[in-house]
Parts: sequence; C-alpha cells; structure tokens
Amino acid sequence: MSAGVGPLAGKVAIVTGASRGVGRGAALGLGEAGAVVYVTGRTEAAGALPGTIHETAAAVTALGGRGVAVRCDHAVDAEVEALVARVIDEQGRLDVLVNNVFAVPDGVLKAPFWELPLEQWDTMHRVGLRSHYVASVFAARHMVAARRGLIVNVSSFGAKIYAVNVAYGVGKAGVDRMSRDIARELAPHGVTAVSLWPGIVRTERVLLEPERLGFDTSNSESPQLTGRAIAALAADADVGKKGGQALVVAELAEEYGFVDVDGARPKSLRR
Repeated sequence: MSAGVGPLAGKVAIVTGASRGVGRGAALGLGEAGAVVYVTGRTEAAGALPGTIHETAAAVTALGGRGVAVRCDHAVDAEVEALVARVIDEQGRLDVLVNNVFAVPDGVLKAPFWELPLEQWDTMHRVGLRSHYVASVFAARHMVAARRGLIVNVSSFGAKIYAVNVAYGVGKAGVDRMSRDIARELAPHGVTAVSLWPGIVRTERVLLEPERLGFDTSNSESPQLTGRAIAALAADADVGKKGGQALVVAELAEEYGFVDVDGARPKSLRR
C-alpha cells in the first residue's frame, strides 16, 4: 500500500476530476508528499485540452507517490460507489477525499442569467455540487468507521463574490454550506471536512481561453499549489480545528510555509 517517503507515506487519497486543472494539481501535491492517489475522471485520451487520468497517475508516481488511474463518471452514482469500494478493497483504507470534479458547460458563460441556457444550471450543479455530496456519502461511511479522514471540497471565491455567472456562484456557495454542515456531523467521529478556495489558477483551460472565462492571471498560481495545500492539511494532526471552514490556498501557503512550483507565494484574493 505504501507509496514511498514523505509526510503522507502510507496514506490513501481519491482526487476526483484529476485529468487536468486543479484536480491534477491536487493529485500531484498529494503524490509528492508520498500518498497513494486514485486519480478519477472520464478523460483517457487527450482532446481539445491536454491531460488524461493516466498521465496524471504517471506524474503522481514520478513525484514519489503512487498514482492509480480510474475512469469514473461522477454523474453516475453507481460508478462513484464502485470507486470507493475498489479503494477500500485494494488499500484497506481511505484517508483523503478531494472533491474537485466540475463540468464546464459549452457555449457562452459570461452573460446575464436570463440569456443563458437552463441546462447550464443543471450541468454545473450535477457535476460540481451533487457529485461532491455523493462521493462524500460513500467515503464518509468508511472514514467514520475508521474514525479518521479528511474531505476537501474544492470551492471558489465565487461562493462569496460574483464570478463567472449566477449558476456558478450558487453552486460554489452550496459547496461551502455542504462542507460546513457535513463537518458538523463528522466531527464527533474524528473526520474533518473543509472547503478550499484556490486563487486564479493557471489551468489548461484558463491559459487557453482566459477572456471567455473572465480571468486576470497577473496574480495567479499553479494547480499544484492547491495540492500542496491539501497535503499540508492532511499532514496536520490538528486539522479538525479547521472543520467546516472555507480555506484560502494562498493563506494556507503562508500558514504552513510552502510555496508554488516556481518558488513564488501568490497573494490571497480574500477581501
């Protein structure tokens, strides 16, 4: 089971939606800390955007962890249940769940809500809010029994300020509320849940179409900075004190003393 050396050697994690972007960065950050990381998503062959679950898993292993690629459609509950069951069967434990998977609808995103297709609401909330809840349900059953575990729900400053569009902001606010409420129910069982707010992240999609997505990358961070934040939380014996909070990646970098892959430490966007 053990992947190698590092503060998370012997620990097992699932990162959803990890073929690219923040999910890939989360997997890499856990991998460089020595964890076994199950990398999930639907992308097995590169398309318009680079990145696959297999490439991410290989990169995790190259960094000193052990990456395991698992194709999983997080809109299908049975596939998520099977994913968690596989991890428990193969590893006997699950220490960290990173709920990151998110679906970006096709077409225009930055427009008044009444001009956007109704389907955008369903797309963003089915894979990005409901999917986080479903994965948390299946993971929590094992974490509660083991009386240990960390659930990290990747959220956004869009939970508090206007960002992208109405459906996006409502979805992220829902993620934060879910983190707070499940943390309350999990705390007596030794399990912690938090939301995590990256800053402006230089994902493959953002670098390809920053204008469409409305991002200014002048004070930005790599996806792996989010992974380093998650690894620091997972290695913190007192992480339970942060249960239910919405934590900012840049502020965790300052608190725990880690930097981005380029040695920089971006400024927090908290207002």
